[in-house]
Amino acid sequence: MPSPYRAIFAAPGTKGFSAAGLIGRLPISMVGVGILTMISEITGRYAMASALTGTLALAAAVIGPQVSRLVDQYGQRRVLRPATLISVAAVSGLLVAAANGLPDWTLFVFAAIAGCVPSVGSMVRARWTTLYRDSPRELHTAYSFESVVDEVCFIFGPILAIGLSTTWFPEAGPLIAAVCLLVGVWLLTAQRSTEPAPHPREAEAKHTSALRSPGLQVLTATFVATGAIFGSIDVSTLAFAEEQGHKSAASFILAIWAAGSCLAGIVFGLLHLKGRTERRWVLGICAMAVSMIPLLLAGNLPFLAVALFVSGLAIAPTMITTMALIEAHVPRAKLTEGMTWISTGLAVGVAVGSSVTGLVIDAAGAQRGYVVSIAAGTAAAAVAFAGYRRLTRPAQGEEPSTDGDGDNSAEAPADHVA
Repeated sequence: MPSPYRAIFAAPGTKGFSAAGLIGRLPISMVGVGILTMISEITGRYAMASALTGTLALAAAVIGPQVSRLVDQYGQRRVLRPATLISVAAVSGLLVAAANGLPDWTLFVFAAIAGCVPSVGSMVRARWTTLYRDSPRELHTAYSFESVVDEVCFIFGPILAIGLSTTWFPEAGPLIAAVCLLVGVWLLTAQRSTEPAPHPREAEAKHTSALRSPGLQVLTATFVATGAIFGSIDVSTLAFAEEQGHKSAASFILAIWAAGSCLAGIVFGLLHLKGRTERRWVLGICAMAVSMIPLLLAGNLPFLAVALFVSGLAIAPTMITTMALIEAHVPRAKLTEGMTWISTGLAVGVAVGSSVTGLVIDAAGAQRGYVVSIAAGTAAAAVAFAGYRRLTRPAQGEEPSTDGDGDNSAEAPADHVA
């Protein structure tokens, strides 16, 4: 591992909570694809499968920020364990209902309750922020490392979920995902020494959301469109691989996509870039949008794999820059909630993207599903450009500080109220 990455693990407890976070966030890439594969295997209805995964994503979008807000107030251990138990129980109910052919509405009810799943990635990033708030370089590397871990999960998660559901039994993918969530959260919350201190608020301040920050509003709105990219690509790739007669290959194609992002994240974490963070962020969003175009031209799986690898190169750097911008626009007492709003935006986008793509595929074929990806990329770029001025605006009239290289403070810790 390159020396900047070794350095961030010098602090006690970092290896432990990182390992637990890896296990706990693996379900993020497994549950949706696993349910999609399970329903398509059992019923062959892609529109139904997409609607079900969309329901799960929307439920997580609604409930997730509330769970994270409670975490900021009461601490990770007190909130994450009961929330995880509820989510795992709901996923179990969903699998039983699907296996026994219960009415469709029961599947949607369980999917909605399963949205109580906590944002494990946000919890881990909050721990890194607590450790390296006063060390911008180390915090940048830590965020980069976490983006790499995310991509590792997205490399192996779909392979596990699709592979288990297609070769073992249809419910196997979501089942293993639920087990990983339970184990990961329990291991993470058992580590009390690195848990961020809770920030109890007065009664009148309890209902104040981090989303009141104009900068966070721009980031979240942009990531709704970004999530639509992700959701549409997942569904389109699975359907395209099935049309080509190699459905199980979809997991490897999606893994190649994540590998491109993983590689870019590793390299990005070694850099100490100058210039405004907001500009790098807009460039990253635009790069993702442009990289969607070749997907519509893919006529076979090898071409699609190459196109997805290239498009993946823009993902991790954009995510890393996004987390730095959250640091600049969200107060410390609401940091976990602020990070979760990004996941919420992605979840809403995934729900919309996967549902719309499922309808398009049923009507016009798998390859046409990538039209949704292109449209979502265009929307993301448009929102990013429209909201650029909000991101550059100081919070509550405070001038952003700069580091020694003249970079914008979004790359450095910020402790002001947005």
